[in-house]
Amino acid sequence: MKMIFLGAPGAGKGTQADIFAKRLDIPTISTGNILRAAIADGTETGRQAKSYMDAGQLVPDEVILRIVKERLDQPDCQKGYILDGVPRTLAQAQALEDMGVTFDQVVSIEVSDEVIVKRMTGRRACTKCGATYHVEAAPPKVEGVCDQCGGPLVQRADDTAETVLRRLEVFHAQTEPLKEFYGARGLLKLVDNQPTIEATTQAICQALGL
Repeated sequence: MKMIFLGAPGAGKGTQADIFAKRLDIPTISTGNILRAAIADGTETGRQAKSYMDAGQLVPDEVILRIVKERLDQPDCQKGYILDGVPRTLAQAQALEDMGVTFDQVVSIEVSDEVIVKRMTGRRACTKCGATYHVEAAPPKVEGVCDQCGGPLVQRADDTAETVLRRLEVFHAQTEPLKEFYGARGLLKLVDNQPTIEATTQAICQALGL
């Protein structure tokens, strides 16, 4: 099973990708992880990526996709894989297709902007131990205080309403068109957001016929 998980930032695609990776015994491929691994391993492509990052520049699509292709060619991907966070644009999707990278299913977790904003702006993190909470879904016993170490809880800069809305704008402009791209190839499965992680997992299972 070769899959892509799509969804807005905060839609839960990373969580679901991890669940299905364990269930299907296939790796999750996230761009951040494989980029760090390629740099740590000192591969030629990894060294190229590092040179851009050291210069404070974005790593070009060509280099990122070459790292993705190298990762997908490894033995543990022979039974399948889940891509999380790539492709992000139509250009990346087309380039992967041109490289011969194919997929069996593309799952898009559908969550409204309103729910995303509420979900992400409600997140809080401990400044001492890094434990995470949510003001509604998983609040601490004492407001603003970490249950585990008593440290102060703060809202990360990435989780402010302004930042979340900006990230959603980028998602709608650059990544959402992928639904039409993969829909035209008969690969797209739309899964509506559910009230719990478990219910979303079940909805994805139904969509995939698992």
